Amino acid sequence: MCAKARMDGNVKTAECTGAEALVQLLVREGVEVMFGYPGGAVLPIYDALYNQPVRHILARHEQGAIHAAEGYARVSGKPGVVIATSGPGATNLITGIADAMMDSLPLVVFTGQVGTSVIGSDAFQEADVIGMTAPITKHNYQVRDLRDLPRVVKEAFHIAKSGRPGPVVVDIPKDIQQGTVEEMVENREVYLPGYQPNTSPNPLQIKKLVEAVSYSAKPVILAGAGILHAKASDLLLKFAEKCRIPVVNTLLGLGSFPFRHPLFLGMGGMHGTYAANMAICECDLLINIGARFDDRLTGNLAHFAPNAMVVHIDIDPAEIGKNVKTDIPIVADAKEALQKICSEDLQNAGTDEWVRHVKAYAENFPLWYEDDGEELSPQHVIRRIHHYTNGDAIISTDVGQHQMWAAQYYGFEKPHKWITSGGLGTMGFGFPAAIGAQIACPDQLVVSISGDGGFQMTLQELAVVKELNLPLKIFIVNNQYLGMVRQWQESFYEERYSYSTIPVQPDFVKLAESYGIKGCRTTNNEELEQVLKSVFEDDGPAVVDCRVKRLEAVFPMVAPGAGLHEMMGVKP
Repeated sequence: MCAKARMDGNVKTAECTGAEALVQLLVREGVEVMFGYPGGAVLPIYDALYNQPVRHILARHEQGAIHAAEGYARVSGKPGVVIATSGPGATNLITGIADAMMDSLPLVVFTGQVGTSVIGSDAFQEADVIGMTAPITKHNYQVRDLRDLPRVVKEAFHIAKSGRPGPVVVDIPKDIQQGTVEEMVENREVYLPGYQPNTSPNPLQIKKLVEAVSYSAKPVILAGAGILHAKASDLLLKFAEKCRIPVVNTLLGLGSFPFRHPLFLGMGGMHGTYAANMAICECDLLINIGARFDDRLTGNLAHFAPNAMVVHIDIDPAEIGKNVKTDIPIVADAKEALQKICSEDLQNAGTDEWVRHVKAYAENFPLWYEDDGEELSPQHVIRRIHHYTNGDAIISTDVGQHQMWAAQYYGFEKPHKWITSGGLGTMGFGFPAAIGAQIACPDQLVVSISGDGGFQMTLQELAVVKELNLPLKIFIVNNQYLGMVRQWQESFYEERYSYSTIPVQPDFVKLAESYGIKGCRTTNNEELEQVLKSVFEDDGPAVVDCRVKRLEAVFPMVAPGAGLHEMMGVKP
Protein backbone atom coordinates (compact mmCIF):
# COMPACT_ATOMS: atom_id res chain seq x y z
CA MET A 1 0.00 0.00 0.00
CA CYS A 2 0.88 3.66 -0.30
CA ALA A 3 2.96 2.92 -3.37
CA LYS A 4 2.02 6.36 -4.68
CA ALA A 5 5.13 8.37 -3.92
CA ARG A 6 5.10 12.10 -3.25
CA MET A 7 7.82 14.72 -2.78
CA ASP A 8 8.20 16.05 0.77
CA GLY A 9 10.80 18.81 0.42
CA ASN A 10 13.76 17.09 -1.17
CA VAL A 11 12.92 13.69 0.25
CA LYS A 12 10.79 11.18 -1.69
CA THR A 13 8.45 9.27 0.63
CA ALA A 14 5.74 6.65 0.25
CA GLU A 15 3.27 8.56 2.44
CA CYS A 16 -0.35 8.74 1.26
CA THR A 17 -3.68 9.92 2.55
CA GLY A 18 -6.63 7.77 3.43
CA ALA A 19 -8.42 9.01 0.32
CA GLU A 20 -5.49 8.07 -1.89
CA ALA A 21 -5.28 4.67 -0.23
CA LEU A 22 -9.00 4.11 -0.86
CA VAL A 23 -8.60 4.75 -4.58
CA GLN A 24 -5.66 2.34 -4.72
CA LEU A 25 -7.74 -0.27 -2.91
CA LEU A 26 -10.59 0.16 -5.39
CA VAL A 27 -8.19 -0.38 -8.27
CA ARG A 28 -6.90 -3.54 -6.61
CA GLU A 29 -10.48 -4.79 -6.25
CA GLY A 30 -10.86 -4.45 -10.01
CA VAL A 31 -13.25 -1.51 -9.86
CA GLU A 32 -13.50 0.09 -13.28
CA VAL A 33 -16.56 2.30 -12.81
CA MET A 34 -18.15 4.10 -9.89
CA PHE A 35 -21.27 6.24 -9.71
CA GLY A 36 -21.53 9.24 -7.47
CA TYR A 37 -22.08 12.86 -6.57
CA PRO A 38 -19.47 15.00 -4.77
CA GLY A 39 -19.87 17.07 -1.63
CA GLY A 40 -17.83 18.53 1.17
CA ALA A 41 -17.39 15.36 3.20
CA VAL A 42 -15.97 13.38 0.26
CA LEU A 43 -13.87 16.06 -1.44
CA PRO A 44 -10.61 14.37 -0.36
CA ILE A 45 -11.73 11.19 -2.16
CA TYR A 46 -12.76 13.13 -5.26
CA ASP A 47 -9.38 14.87 -5.24
CA ALA A 48 -7.69 11.47 -5.06
CA LEU A 49 -9.81 10.26 -8.00
CA TYR A 50 -8.43 13.03 -10.21
CA ASN A 51 -6.56 11.47 -13.17
CA GLN A 52 -6.94 7.95 -11.74
CA PRO A 53 -7.93 4.84 -13.77
CA VAL A 54 -11.30 4.42 -11.99
CA ARG A 55 -13.99 5.91 -14.21
CA HIS A 56 -16.46 8.09 -12.33
CA ILE A 57 -20.00 8.67 -13.61
CA LEU A 58 -21.44 11.94 -12.31
CA ALA A 59 -25.17 11.38 -11.77
CA ARG A 60 -27.48 14.37 -11.40
CA HIS A 61 -28.98 13.02 -8.17
CA GLU A 62 -27.72 10.45 -5.70
CA GLN A 63 -30.79 8.31 -6.39
CA GLY A 64 -29.77 8.24 -10.04
CA ALA A 65 -26.27 7.16 -9.04
CA ILE A 66 -27.32 4.21 -6.93
CA HIS A 67 -29.97 2.95 -9.35
CA ALA A 68 -27.39 3.14 -12.14
CA ALA A 69 -25.05 1.07 -9.96
CA GLU A 70 -27.86 -1.47 -9.51
CA GLY A 71 -28.34 -1.76 -13.27
CA TYR A 72 -24.58 -2.13 -13.70
CA ALA A 73 -24.49 -4.90 -11.08
CA ARG A 74 -27.52 -6.70 -12.48
CA VAL A 75 -26.11 -7.25 -15.97
CA SER A 76 -22.39 -7.44 -15.20
CA GLY A 77 -22.47 -9.54 -12.04
CA LYS A 78 -19.83 -7.20 -10.57
CA PRO A 79 -20.46 -5.06 -7.50
CA GLY A 80 -21.82 -1.63 -8.34
CA VAL A 81 -19.75 1.03 -6.56
CA VAL A 82 -21.33 4.27 -5.31
CA ILE A 83 -19.98 7.33 -3.54
CA ALA A 84 -21.87 10.22 -1.95
CA THR A 85 -21.24 12.87 0.64
CA SER A 86 -22.53 12.86 4.20
CA GLY A 87 -25.96 13.90 5.45
CA PRO A 88 -28.39 14.46 2.57
CA GLY A 89 -26.04 12.84 0.08
CA ALA A 90 -26.05 9.62 2.09
CA THR A 91 -29.77 9.72 2.90
CA ASN A 92 -30.60 10.13 -0.79
CA LEU A 93 -29.06 6.68 -1.28
CA ILE A 94 -31.32 4.95 1.24
CA THR A 95 -34.02 3.92 -1.24
CA GLY A 96 -31.49 2.39 -3.63
CA ILE A 97 -29.75 0.52 -0.81
CA ALA A 98 -33.07 -0.96 0.33
CA ASP A 99 -33.92 -1.82 -3.27
CA ALA A 100 -30.61 -3.65 -3.75
CA MET A 101 -31.09 -5.53 -0.48
CA MET A 102 -34.55 -6.76 -1.51
CA ASP A 103 -33.37 -7.83 -4.98
CA SER A 104 -30.00 -9.29 -3.89
CA LEU A 105 -27.78 -6.93 -5.88
CA PRO A 106 -24.11 -6.53 -4.92
CA LEU A 107 -23.28 -2.90 -4.13
CA VAL A 108 -20.44 -1.28 -2.21
CA VAL A 109 -21.54 2.18 -1.11
CA PHE A 110 -19.03 4.70 0.22
CA THR A 111 -20.44 7.64 2.16
CA GLY A 112 -18.61 10.61 3.59
CA GLN A 113 -19.03 11.49 7.25
CA VAL A 114 -18.20 14.45 9.43
CA GLY A 115 -14.94 14.31 11.34
CA THR A 116 -14.69 11.78 14.15
CA SER A 117 -14.26 14.51 16.75
CA VAL A 118 -17.76 15.92 16.05
CA ILE A 119 -19.70 12.72 15.36
CA GLY A 120 -22.77 12.79 17.59
CA SER A 121 -22.83 16.59 17.95
CA ASP A 122 -25.33 17.27 15.14
CA ALA A 123 -22.55 18.79 13.07
CA PHE A 124 -23.34 20.28 9.66
CA GLN A 125 -24.51 17.52 7.28
CA GLU A 126 -24.16 14.81 9.90
CA ALA A 127 -26.49 11.80 9.72
CA ASP A 128 -26.35 8.43 11.43
CA VAL A 129 -25.68 6.41 8.29
CA ILE A 130 -24.76 3.30 10.25
CA GLY A 131 -28.00 3.36 12.23
CA MET A 132 -30.15 4.08 9.19
CA THR A 133 -28.63 1.46 6.91
CA ALA A 134 -28.20 -1.40 9.40
CA PRO A 135 -31.62 -2.96 8.58
CA ILE A 136 -31.19 -2.62 4.80
CA THR A 137 -27.62 -3.81 4.23
CA LYS A 138 -25.79 -7.11 4.48
CA HIS A 139 -23.28 -5.25 6.61
CA ASN A 140 -22.01 -1.74 7.22
CA TYR A 141 -18.83 -0.17 8.50
CA GLN A 142 -17.68 3.15 9.87
CA VAL A 143 -13.91 3.51 9.57
CA ARG A 144 -12.48 5.06 12.74
CA ASP A 145 -8.85 4.07 12.24
CA LEU A 146 -7.11 4.61 8.91
CA ARG A 147 -5.13 1.41 9.41
CA ASP A 148 -8.40 -0.56 9.18
CA LEU A 149 -9.22 0.74 5.71
CA PRO A 150 -7.59 -2.08 3.65
CA ARG A 151 -9.35 -4.76 5.71
CA VAL A 152 -12.70 -2.99 5.59
CA VAL A 153 -12.61 -2.48 1.81
CA LYS A 154 -11.62 -6.07 1.13
CA GLU A 155 -14.31 -7.39 3.46
CA ALA A 156 -16.94 -5.07 1.99
CA PHE A 157 -16.43 -6.39 -1.54
CA HIS A 158 -16.26 -9.98 -0.31
CA ILE A 159 -19.53 -9.70 1.61
CA ALA A 160 -21.33 -7.83 -1.19
CA LYS A 161 -20.65 -10.46 -3.85
CA SER A 162 -20.49 -13.73 -1.90
CA GLY A 163 -23.36 -15.87 -0.69
CA ARG A 164 -26.62 -14.08 -1.37
CA PRO A 165 -25.41 -10.81 -2.93
CA GLY A 166 -26.38 -7.51 -1.35
CA PRO A 167 -25.32 -3.98 -0.46
CA VAL A 168 -22.55 -3.04 1.96
CA VAL A 169 -22.05 0.52 3.23
CA VAL A 170 -18.66 1.97 4.21
CA ASP A 171 -18.93 5.29 6.08
CA ILE A 172 -15.65 7.23 6.13
CA PRO A 173 -15.21 10.34 8.30
CA LYS A 174 -13.47 13.23 6.62
CA ASP A 175 -10.47 13.25 8.96
CA ILE A 176 -9.86 9.57 8.11
CA GLN A 177 -9.80 10.49 4.42
CA GLN A 178 -7.33 13.29 5.11
CA GLY A 179 -5.16 11.37 7.54
CA THR A 180 -1.78 10.16 6.31
CA VAL A 181 0.25 7.05 6.84
CA GLU A 182 3.60 5.95 5.52
CA GLU A 183 2.63 2.32 5.12
CA MET A 184 -0.52 0.26 5.60
CA VAL A 185 -0.62 -3.50 5.83
CA GLU A 186 -3.10 -4.90 3.32
CA ASN A 187 -4.88 -8.05 4.45
CA ARG A 188 -4.49 -10.64 1.72
CA GLU A 189 -7.08 -13.02 3.18
CA VAL A 190 -10.58 -12.24 4.36
CA TYR A 191 -11.10 -13.62 7.83
CA LEU A 192 -14.76 -13.52 8.85
CA PRO A 193 -15.48 -16.56 11.04
CA GLY A 194 -19.03 -15.34 11.65
CA TYR A 195 -19.79 -15.08 7.93
CA GLN A 196 -19.35 -18.38 6.12
CA PRO A 197 -22.13 -18.76 3.52
CA ASN A 198 -22.73 -22.34 2.47
CA THR A 199 -22.72 -22.97 -1.28
CA SER A 200 -22.53 -26.78 -1.49
CA PRO A 201 -25.76 -28.79 -1.17
CA ASN A 202 -26.22 -31.59 1.31
CA PRO A 203 -25.89 -34.85 -0.70
CA LEU A 204 -28.70 -36.49 1.29
CA GLN A 205 -31.10 -33.68 0.42
CA ILE A 206 -30.14 -33.97 -3.25
CA LYS A 207 -30.95 -37.69 -3.10
CA LYS A 208 -34.36 -36.85 -1.61
CA LEU A 209 -35.04 -34.41 -4.45
CA VAL A 210 -34.04 -36.95 -7.08
CA GLU A 211 -36.31 -39.54 -5.44
CA ALA A 212 -39.20 -37.05 -5.35
CA VAL A 213 -38.74 -36.36 -9.07
CA SER A 214 -38.79 -40.10 -9.81
CA TYR A 215 -42.32 -40.58 -8.49
CA SER A 216 -43.82 -37.16 -9.25
CA ALA A 217 -46.48 -37.17 -11.98
CA LYS A 218 -47.07 -33.40 -11.93
CA PRO A 219 -43.81 -31.57 -11.13
CA VAL A 220 -43.12 -27.87 -11.69
CA ILE A 221 -39.88 -25.90 -11.44
CA LEU A 222 -40.16 -22.37 -10.08
CA ALA A 223 -37.05 -20.51 -11.26
CA GLY A 224 -36.08 -17.25 -9.56
CA ALA A 225 -33.29 -14.72 -9.72
CA GLY A 226 -30.98 -17.08 -7.85
CA ILE A 227 -30.52 -18.95 -11.13
CA LEU A 228 -29.27 -15.73 -12.74
CA HIS A 229 -27.01 -14.74 -9.85
CA ALA A 230 -25.43 -18.20 -9.99
CA LYS A 231 -25.15 -18.16 -13.80
CA ALA A 232 -26.94 -21.49 -13.87
CA SER A 233 -29.40 -21.03 -16.75
CA ASP A 234 -27.79 -23.77 -18.86
CA LEU A 235 -28.04 -26.24 -15.99
CA LEU A 236 -31.67 -25.30 -15.37
CA LEU A 237 -32.42 -26.04 -19.02
CA LYS A 238 -30.58 -29.36 -18.80
CA PHE A 239 -32.49 -30.41 -15.67
CA ALA A 240 -35.90 -29.41 -17.05
CA GLU A 241 -35.33 -31.16 -20.38
CA LYS A 242 -33.88 -34.30 -18.86
CA CYS A 243 -36.89 -34.78 -16.57
CA ARG A 244 -39.53 -33.15 -18.78
CA ILE A 245 -40.57 -30.69 -16.07
CA PRO A 246 -42.50 -27.49 -16.93
CA VAL A 247 -40.87 -24.25 -15.79
CA VAL A 248 -42.44 -21.13 -14.27
CA ASN A 249 -40.42 -17.94 -13.75
CA THR A 250 -40.72 -15.34 -11.03
CA LEU A 251 -40.69 -11.71 -12.12
CA LEU A 252 -36.98 -11.39 -11.30
CA GLY A 253 -36.19 -14.80 -12.76
CA LEU A 254 -37.29 -13.93 -16.30
CA GLY A 255 -34.64 -14.87 -18.83
CA SER A 256 -33.32 -17.79 -16.82
CA PHE A 257 -35.34 -20.13 -19.07
CA PRO A 258 -36.01 -19.53 -22.79
CA PHE A 259 -39.38 -17.92 -23.46
CA ARG A 260 -40.08 -20.02 -26.58
CA HIS A 261 -39.12 -23.35 -25.03
CA PRO A 262 -42.00 -25.86 -25.09
CA LEU A 263 -41.62 -26.48 -21.34
CA PHE A 264 -41.94 -22.79 -20.41
CA LEU A 265 -45.27 -21.70 -18.94
CA GLY A 266 -44.51 -18.02 -18.36
CA MET A 267 -44.36 -15.86 -15.26
CA GLY A 268 -46.29 -16.83 -12.15
CA GLY A 269 -47.94 -14.66 -9.53
CA MET A 270 -50.29 -11.69 -9.37
CA HIS A 271 -49.97 -10.88 -13.07
CA GLY A 272 -48.69 -14.25 -14.20
CA THR A 273 -50.08 -16.39 -16.98
CA TYR A 274 -53.05 -18.67 -16.45
CA ALA A 275 -50.94 -21.70 -17.34
CA ALA A 276 -48.18 -20.84 -14.86
CA ASN A 277 -50.53 -20.18 -11.96
CA MET A 278 -52.71 -23.22 -12.57
CA ALA A 279 -49.63 -25.43 -12.83
CA ILE A 280 -48.52 -24.21 -9.39
CA CYS A 281 -51.99 -24.85 -7.99
CA GLU A 282 -52.24 -28.38 -9.42
CA CYS A 283 -48.67 -29.70 -9.14
CA ASP A 284 -47.67 -32.51 -6.80
CA LEU A 285 -44.01 -31.43 -6.64
CA LEU A 286 -42.85 -27.81 -6.61
CA ILE A 287 -39.10 -27.31 -7.01
CA ASN A 288 -38.22 -23.72 -6.11
CA ILE A 289 -34.73 -22.75 -7.22
CA GLY A 290 -33.56 -19.31 -6.13
CA ALA A 291 -36.88 -17.61 -5.37
CA ARG A 292 -38.09 -16.28 -2.03
CA PHE A 293 -41.84 -17.05 -2.15
CA ASP A 294 -42.88 -13.40 -1.86
CA ASP A 295 -46.55 -12.50 -1.52
CA ARG A 296 -46.92 -11.19 -5.09
CA LEU A 297 -45.91 -14.65 -6.30
CA THR A 298 -47.85 -16.82 -3.86
CA GLY A 299 -51.13 -14.98 -3.42
CA ASN A 300 -53.14 -16.45 -0.54
CA LEU A 301 -50.80 -18.99 1.05
CA ALA A 302 -53.70 -21.25 1.97
CA HIS A 303 -54.24 -21.91 -1.73
CA PHE A 304 -50.59 -21.95 -2.83
CA ALA A 305 -49.48 -25.34 -4.22
CA PRO A 306 -51.89 -27.03 -1.78
CA ASN A 307 -51.14 -30.61 -2.88
CA ALA A 308 -47.44 -30.29 -3.56
CA MET A 309 -44.31 -31.52 -1.89
CA VAL A 310 -42.16 -28.40 -1.76
CA VAL A 311 -38.43 -28.39 -2.49
CA HIS A 312 -36.65 -25.10 -1.87
CA ILE A 313 -33.09 -24.52 -3.07
CA ASP A 314 -31.71 -21.21 -1.82
CA ILE A 315 -28.31 -19.89 -0.81
CA ASP A 316 -29.91 -17.93 2.04
CA PRO A 317 -31.12 -20.30 4.78
CA ALA A 318 -33.33 -17.54 6.19
CA GLU A 319 -35.60 -17.79 3.13
CA ILE A 320 -36.30 -21.50 3.46
CA GLY A 321 -39.51 -22.12 5.35
CA LYS A 322 -40.03 -18.40 5.97
CA ASN A 323 -43.25 -18.12 3.97
CA VAL A 324 -44.02 -21.60 2.61
CA LYS A 325 -43.62 -24.88 4.49
CA THR A 326 -40.71 -26.73 2.90
CA ASP A 327 -40.45 -30.51 2.75
CA ILE A 328 -36.95 -30.75 1.24
CA PRO A 329 -34.74 -27.78 2.17
CA ILE A 330 -31.48 -27.41 0.25
CA VAL A 331 -29.18 -24.58 1.31
CA ALA A 332 -26.81 -24.08 -1.60
CA ASP A 333 -25.75 -22.01 -4.54
CA ALA A 334 -28.16 -22.73 -7.40
CA LYS A 335 -25.37 -23.67 -9.79
CA GLU A 336 -23.72 -26.10 -7.40
CA ALA A 337 -27.08 -27.66 -6.54
CA LEU A 338 -28.04 -28.10 -10.20
CA GLN A 339 -24.63 -29.56 -11.01
CA LYS A 340 -25.17 -32.21 -8.33
CA ILE A 341 -28.76 -32.84 -9.45
CA CYS A 342 -27.77 -33.23 -13.11
CA SER A 343 -24.97 -35.63 -12.20
CA GLU A 344 -27.51 -38.02 -10.66
CA ASP A 345 -29.34 -40.79 -12.49
CA LEU A 346 -32.50 -38.77 -13.00
CA GLN A 347 -35.72 -40.61 -13.75
CA ASN A 348 -39.32 -39.48 -13.80
CA ALA A 349 -42.68 -41.15 -13.48
CA GLY A 350 -43.74 -39.98 -16.92
CA THR A 351 -44.79 -36.37 -17.27
CA ASP A 352 -45.99 -36.25 -20.89
CA GLU A 353 -49.67 -36.13 -19.93
CA TRP A 354 -48.97 -33.41 -17.34
CA VAL A 355 -47.02 -31.33 -19.82
CA ARG A 356 -49.84 -31.62 -22.38
CA HIS A 357 -52.33 -30.63 -19.69
CA VAL A 358 -50.57 -27.42 -18.63
CA LYS A 359 -49.63 -26.48 -22.19
CA ALA A 360 -53.33 -26.76 -23.06
CA TYR A 361 -53.93 -24.06 -20.44
CA ALA A 362 -51.43 -21.86 -22.30
CA GLU A 363 -53.13 -22.48 -25.63
CA ASN A 364 -56.70 -22.09 -24.37
CA PHE A 365 -56.15 -19.15 -22.02
CA PRO A 366 -53.36 -17.01 -23.52
CA LEU A 367 -52.48 -13.45 -22.66
CA TRP A 368 -54.79 -11.12 -24.52
CA TYR A 369 -55.49 -7.46 -25.25
CA GLU A 370 -57.67 -5.48 -27.63
CA ASP A 371 -56.01 -3.49 -30.38
CA ASP A 372 -58.08 -1.47 -32.83
CA GLY A 373 -55.06 0.27 -34.33
CA GLU A 374 -56.48 3.70 -33.57
CA GLU A 375 -55.60 4.07 -29.91
CA LEU A 376 -52.17 2.81 -29.00
CA SER A 377 -52.23 -0.35 -26.87
CA PRO A 378 -49.32 -0.51 -24.39
CA GLN A 379 -49.03 -4.26 -24.92
CA HIS A 380 -48.64 -3.64 -28.66
CA VAL A 381 -45.84 -1.17 -27.93
CA ILE A 382 -43.94 -3.84 -25.99
CA ARG A 383 -44.43 -6.45 -28.71
CA ARG A 384 -43.20 -4.09 -31.42
CA ILE A 385 -40.15 -3.16 -29.35
CA HIS A 386 -39.46 -6.90 -29.14
CA HIS A 387 -39.79 -7.14 -32.92
CA TYR A 388 -37.39 -4.30 -33.65
CA THR A 389 -34.82 -5.52 -31.12
CA ASN A 390 -35.13 -9.18 -32.21
CA GLY A 391 -35.78 -9.96 -28.55
CA ASP A 392 -32.10 -9.45 -27.82
CA ALA A 393 -32.05 -6.08 -26.04
CA ILE A 394 -31.39 -5.46 -22.37
CA ILE A 395 -34.72 -4.21 -21.06
CA SER A 396 -34.90 -2.03 -17.96
CA THR A 397 -38.25 -1.02 -16.52
CA ASP A 398 -39.61 1.19 -13.84
CA VAL A 399 -42.47 -0.03 -11.64
CA GLY A 400 -46.16 -0.27 -12.46
CA GLN A 401 -48.35 -1.33 -15.35
CA HIS A 402 -45.67 -0.95 -18.00
CA GLN A 403 -43.41 -3.21 -15.90
CA MET A 404 -45.98 -5.99 -15.95
CA TRP A 405 -46.69 -5.57 -19.66
CA ALA A 406 -42.96 -5.78 -20.39
CA ALA A 407 -42.69 -8.92 -18.24
CA GLN A 408 -45.67 -10.49 -20.01
CA TYR A 409 -45.06 -9.51 -23.64
CA TYR A 410 -41.35 -8.98 -24.28
CA GLY A 411 -40.36 -12.65 -24.15
CA PHE A 412 -36.83 -13.14 -22.83
CA GLU A 413 -34.79 -15.88 -24.47
CA LYS A 414 -31.47 -15.21 -22.74
CA PRO A 415 -30.31 -14.50 -19.19
CA HIS A 416 -29.16 -11.11 -17.90
CA LYS A 417 -31.37 -9.13 -20.27
CA TRP A 418 -34.01 -8.06 -17.73
CA ILE A 419 -33.64 -5.32 -15.15
CA THR A 420 -36.50 -4.34 -12.87
CA SER A 421 -37.22 -3.46 -9.25
CA GLY A 422 -39.10 -6.47 -7.93
CA GLY A 423 -38.93 -6.48 -4.15
CA LEU A 424 -39.11 -2.83 -3.16
CA GLY A 425 -40.96 -1.72 -6.29
CA THR A 426 -39.11 1.56 -6.67
CA MET A 427 -40.49 4.20 -8.99
CA GLY A 428 -37.67 6.14 -10.64
CA PHE A 429 -35.50 3.01 -10.80
CA GLY A 430 -35.74 1.98 -14.43
CA PHE A 431 -34.18 4.84 -16.37
CA PRO A 432 -30.97 5.27 -14.32
CA ALA A 433 -30.67 1.47 -14.06
CA ALA A 434 -30.63 1.40 -17.87
CA ILE A 435 -27.79 3.92 -17.82
CA GLY A 436 -25.78 1.62 -15.56
CA ALA A 437 -26.52 -1.34 -17.81
CA GLN A 438 -25.41 0.56 -20.90
CA ILE A 439 -22.14 1.50 -19.20
CA ALA A 440 -21.60 -2.14 -18.19
CA CYS A 441 -22.46 -3.38 -21.71
CA PRO A 442 -21.46 -0.61 -24.15
CA ASP A 443 -21.82 -2.85 -27.20
CA GLN A 444 -25.32 -4.09 -26.41
CA LEU A 445 -28.66 -2.49 -27.17
CA VAL A 446 -30.32 -1.21 -23.98
CA VAL A 447 -33.95 -0.12 -23.85
CA SER A 448 -35.50 1.77 -20.94
CA ILE A 449 -39.27 1.43 -20.51
CA SER A 450 -40.92 3.69 -17.93
CA GLY A 451 -44.29 5.08 -17.05
CA ASP A 452 -44.84 8.82 -17.20
CA GLY A 453 -44.98 8.97 -13.39
CA GLY A 454 -41.78 7.07 -12.65
CA PHE A 455 -39.81 8.72 -15.44
CA GLN A 456 -40.44 12.13 -13.93
CA MET A 457 -38.73 11.02 -10.70
CA THR A 458 -35.28 10.64 -12.28
CA LEU A 459 -35.57 12.35 -15.68
CA GLN A 460 -32.68 14.66 -14.82
CA GLU A 461 -30.37 11.75 -15.67
CA LEU A 462 -30.97 12.60 -19.33
CA ALA A 463 -27.97 14.86 -18.82
CA VAL A 464 -25.80 11.78 -18.21
CA VAL A 465 -27.12 10.14 -21.38
CA LYS A 466 -26.18 13.20 -23.41
CA GLU A 467 -22.87 13.82 -21.69
CA LEU A 468 -21.69 10.25 -22.31
CA ASN A 469 -23.54 9.91 -25.63
CA LEU A 470 -25.11 6.66 -24.48
CA PRO A 471 -27.21 5.07 -27.28
CA LEU A 472 -30.13 4.39 -24.91
CA LYS A 473 -33.62 4.05 -26.33
CA ILE A 474 -36.04 5.45 -23.75
CA PHE A 475 -39.75 4.67 -24.05
CA ILE A 476 -42.36 6.37 -21.87
CA VAL A 477 -45.63 4.44 -21.66
CA ASN A 478 -47.71 7.54 -21.08
CA ASN A 479 -51.31 7.22 -19.91
CA GLN A 480 -51.26 10.39 -17.78
CA TYR A 481 -52.01 8.31 -14.70
CA LEU A 482 -50.16 6.53 -11.97
CA GLY A 483 -51.41 3.53 -13.90
CA MET A 484 -51.28 0.69 -11.39
CA VAL A 485 -52.64 2.93 -8.64
CA ARG A 486 -55.52 3.87 -10.95
CA GLN A 487 -56.17 0.20 -11.79
CA TRP A 488 -56.43 -0.71 -8.10
CA GLN A 489 -58.70 2.26 -7.46
CA GLU A 490 -60.90 1.07 -10.31
CA SER A 491 -61.01 -2.53 -9.12
CA PHE A 492 -61.06 -2.19 -5.34
CA TYR A 493 -62.01 1.42 -4.50
CA GLU A 494 -65.16 1.88 -6.60
CA GLU A 495 -63.40 4.01 -9.23
CA ARG A 496 -62.49 6.76 -6.78
CA TYR A 497 -59.40 8.04 -8.60
CA SER A 498 -57.90 9.86 -5.66
CA TYR A 499 -54.77 11.73 -6.78
CA SER A 500 -53.71 9.13 -9.32
CA THR A 501 -54.09 11.37 -12.36
CA ILE A 502 -51.15 13.34 -13.76
CA PRO A 503 -52.88 16.11 -15.69
CA VAL A 504 -49.79 18.30 -15.96
CA GLN A 505 -46.56 16.86 -17.31
CA PRO A 506 -43.72 18.16 -19.44
CA ASP A 507 -43.64 17.91 -23.20
CA PHE A 508 -41.30 14.91 -23.24
CA VAL A 509 -40.27 15.54 -26.84
CA LYS A 510 -39.20 19.09 -26.09
CA LEU A 511 -37.61 17.93 -22.84
CA ALA A 512 -35.44 15.44 -24.73
CA GLU A 513 -34.54 18.05 -27.32
CA SER A 514 -33.59 20.51 -24.59
CA TYR A 515 -30.90 18.01 -23.57
CA GLY A 516 -29.83 17.60 -27.20
CA ILE A 517 -31.47 14.17 -27.47
CA LYS A 518 -33.83 13.02 -30.21
CA GLY A 519 -37.46 13.16 -29.10
CA CYS A 520 -40.50 11.49 -30.72
CA ARG A 521 -44.18 11.04 -29.97
CA THR A 522 -46.57 8.34 -31.13
CA THR A 523 -50.34 7.98 -30.64
CA ASN A 524 -51.35 5.09 -32.94
CA ASN A 525 -49.97 1.96 -34.56
CA GLU A 526 -49.01 3.61 -37.83
CA GLU A 527 -47.02 6.32 -36.10
CA LEU A 528 -45.45 3.72 -33.84
CA GLU A 529 -43.97 1.80 -36.78
CA GLN A 530 -42.45 4.95 -38.25
CA VAL A 531 -41.03 6.03 -34.91
CA LEU A 532 -39.59 2.61 -34.04
CA LYS A 533 -37.93 2.30 -37.42
CA SER A 534 -36.39 5.76 -37.05
CA VAL A 535 -35.26 5.26 -33.46
CA PHE A 536 -33.67 1.83 -33.91
CA GLU A 537 -31.92 2.79 -37.14
CA ASP A 538 -30.28 5.72 -35.34
CA ASP A 539 -27.09 5.07 -33.35
CA GLY A 540 -27.81 7.84 -30.85
CA PRO A 541 -30.09 8.12 -27.83
CA ALA A 542 -33.79 8.80 -28.18
CA VAL A 543 -36.83 9.48 -26.01
CA VAL A 544 -40.19 8.21 -27.27
CA ASP A 545 -43.43 9.47 -25.71
CA CYS A 546 -45.98 6.68 -26.34
CA ARG A 547 -49.48 8.05 -25.72
CA VAL A 548 -51.34 4.85 -24.89
CA LYS A 549 -54.91 3.99 -23.91
CA ARG A 550 -55.50 5.79 -20.65
CA LEU A 551 -57.70 3.21 -18.93
CA GLU A 552 -55.96 0.02 -20.04
CA ALA A 553 -55.51 -2.57 -17.25
CA VAL A 554 -53.00 -5.35 -16.66
CA PHE A 555 -54.61 -8.80 -16.87
CA PRO A 556 -54.64 -11.50 -15.65
CA MET A 557 -54.69 -10.26 -12.07
CA VAL A 558 -54.91 -12.07 -8.74
CA ALA A 559 -56.68 -9.80 -6.27
CA PRO A 560 -55.17 -9.29 -2.80
CA GLY A 561 -56.21 -12.16 -0.56
CA ALA A 562 -57.14 -14.44 -3.46
CA GLY A 563 -55.46 -17.67 -4.51
CA LEU A 564 -53.53 -18.06 -7.75
CA HIS A 565 -56.42 -20.02 -9.25
CA GLU A 566 -58.76 -17.03 -8.74
CA MET A 567 -57.48 -14.86 -11.58
CA MET A 568 -59.41 -11.86 -12.87
CA GLY A 569 -59.47 -10.93 -16.56
CA VAL A 570 -58.87 -14.40 -18.00
CA LYS A 571 -60.38 -15.01 -21.44
CA PRO A 572 -60.39 -18.16 -23.58
